[in-house]
Amino acid sequence: MLGLVRRLLGIAPPRPSVDAAQWRRVERTLPFLEHLAPADRPRLREMALAFLARKEFHGAQGLRLDDDMLLAIALQACLPVLNIGLQAYDGWVGVVVYPGDFVIPRQEFDEAGVLHEYDDEVLGEAWEGGPVLLSWFAGDDGPAGVNVVIHEFAHKLDMENGGVDGLPRLPAHMSRQAWAAAFGAAYEAFCAEVDRGADTVIDPYGAEHPAEFFAVVSEIFFEHPCALRMHYPEVYAQLMQFYGMDTAARAAAAGDR
Repeated sequence: MLGLVRRLLGIAPPRPSVDAAQWRRVERTLPFLEHLAPADRPRLREMALAFLARKEFHGAQGLRLDDDMLLAIALQACLPVLNIGLQAYDGWVGVVVYPGDFVIPRQEFDEAGVLHEYDDEVLGEAWEGGPVLLSWFAGDDGPAGVNVVIHEFAHKLDMENGGVDGLPRLPAHMSRQAWAAAFGAAYEAFCAEVDRGADTVIDPYGAEHPAEFFAVVSEIFFEHPCALRMHYPEVYAQLMQFYGMDTAARAAAAGDR
């Protein structure tokens, strides 16, 4: 009730308190944060606390959310908007966390108009105007090479200008034509690689749709930026402008190839 009253009165809820030991403990589980410039780390921490104060978290299927889990999610969710602003996540409040992957019932009509119902096992999902659903795995139990949090929050950015098409709301200094050219060519080339059965740097799931390609390359931009810059330099250049940081330069300086 107090939270509802605060919202009605326009009063920001109190931010959680995090000591230095907890920051270090949680950030050790997110080694890609080392790709940030030193001055960016305190800004990310401050934004994560603001994110935690604004959003409502729920553990699904009996999952108990502890402070370290919430902080890890908040840091990763805020990483893509560090230089965009937390207002990009306005218009919704819920984050639902599942203990591992989960099932979403689907309904789909085929070309003949026949309705098919099935259960879709997923790691996460972002709903337009609604919550973000995330899976949580303890320790190293999660799927290798997948960052569910960055992926789903990239979808939220994609949804900001309506629809989910791999073209988020771009800042004024960026060209929609340049974005479309870079991503269009890279997506076609990537899909061709996947169709050939080639080993790809990017998760093959990115070939499902241009929106999934954007979300997947966003994961790589933050976690393995040198690989993205090497294989898809035009895409990397667009993401560098969009996210406002050169993650590959920092990663290369640290010897992360």
